Amino acid sequence: MQPHTFLCVDAHTCGNPVRVVAGGGPLLPNVSMGEKRQIFVAEHDWVRRALMFEPRGHDAMSGSILYPPSREDCELGVLFIEVSGCLPMCGHGTIGTVTVALEQGFVVPRVEGRLSLEVPAGKVEVEYRRNGRFVDEVRLYNIPSYLHAADVRVEVPGLGPLTVDVSYGGNFYAIVEPQAGWAGLDGMTSADILTLSPRVREAVQRAVAPVHPEDPRIQGLSHVMWADRAKHPQAHARNAVFYGAKGIDRSPCGTGTSARMAQRVAKGLLEVGDDFVHESIIGTLFHGRVESAAEVGGRAAIRPSIGGWARVIGHNTILVDERDPLAFGFQLA
Repeated sequence: MQPHTFLCVDAHTCGNPVRVVAGGGPLLPNVSMGEKRQIFVAEHDWVRRALMFEPRGHDAMSGSILYPPSREDCELGVLFIEVSGCLPMCGHGTIGTVTVALEQGFVVPRVEGRLSLEVPAGKVEVEYRRNGRFVDEVRLYNIPSYLHAADVRVEVPGLGPLTVDVSYGGNFYAIVEPQAGWAGLDGMTSADILTLSPRVREAVQRAVAPVHPEDPRIQGLSHVMWADRAKHPQAHARNAVFYGAKGIDRSPCGTGTSARMAQRVAKGLLEVGDDFVHESIIGTLFHGRVESAAEVGGRAAIRPSIGGWARVIGHNTILVDERDPLAFGFQLA
């Protein structure tokens, strides 16, 4: 049997990887990206595992697969894949995918400077700024984001009682801020994040079990955000986001920044029109903004935007040979 061949362009967005699959992805019917996601998860998840897990990926690997959109008002369909699963939305993935698609000529915009993407979570508008053949910045106008549950009290082994907020920005986040049981990021190592985050996620999922009020296909707490004061002089806040089994986002996290802005607006700490610059664990920045008020299933929400940059770092032809006993990837326990 011939090996499966995937034509990929590797990039990173503010430090976090984006492997864009431009060729070789599974053929899917002409249905919405939300439905494509369901079919992919049920029938083709081996592709995600093969491309994201070792030996071709790593614990923080992330990527996307390009598809024709099913909507006439969109120019590109995007399916987000990473070590944690096939996501409804990914902010750093959108910035990296748009940069790759434009610089490599995979998409021709109807209007220069703007793109409309169909993603599993809905329609996402994008603006970008070119510098010759390169893309200097991408700003995505994300789907409506909202605070799902405030001041959730949980008991976490190793931390004790903890109060968190659950917020949605394309994925559900448990947002942990400094409190009696957690002093903040400065006293936390990456090993601490990897050890404690799964415990927080499990406790909050058990307490809240979030489901999107308008799309029940989007459910479950997938990410944990450790939120703290900024160190960068331009930033308003700093964060470290945990996902998957052992992933720590090196970027400031796009859907996480959206969820954080929604949380802060709901708590009266931000208003429509305010900027929110978010700092990552490695010091890179996303430039967020609360664009407008919105509504999600009768709940107050916001329309956030996120600006950031990405860089292409290589072209990659990946072979998945079924004779290889590790063909479909593995993760260390």
